[in-house]
Amino acid sequence: MNFFKSIFGSGEEKSQQALDWNPLTDVAQFETIKEESKSICVIIFKHSTRCGISRFALSNFEASYAIPAESAKLYYLDILNFREVSNAVANTFDVIHESPQLLIIKNGKVVYSESHGQIDADKIAEFI
Repeated sequence: MNFFKSIFGSGEEKSQQALDWNPLTDVAQFETIKEESKSICVIIFKHSTRCGISRFALSNFEASYAIPAESAKLYYLDILNFREVSNAVANTFDVIHESPQLLIIKNGKVVYSESHGQIDADKIAEFI
């Protein structure tokens, strides 16, 4: 049974506590994100709390993420509870909605977007 928990999780969402995540819960935060991205790399992780693949991608991301807090700001978007925000991310930043999905924002624009197994925490260093 522990094998399945390690792959699919226990159904509890604990992993977003591991890093200094900022919850993305409102479209009004987009202006702040765009402004912040002029001076620091902004990362948005879109996550489905009911999807084993998404949970696995988030867990792998957190396990390998090694960027200092002063070099990047992390936002966590729960797409099930904030679907309208997720849709607005796609429209505002001109990306196709996927989940899980990682976006890197620099100077108000997406400079990197990846989803599912292609999400790579090491790739972020190239944009800092």
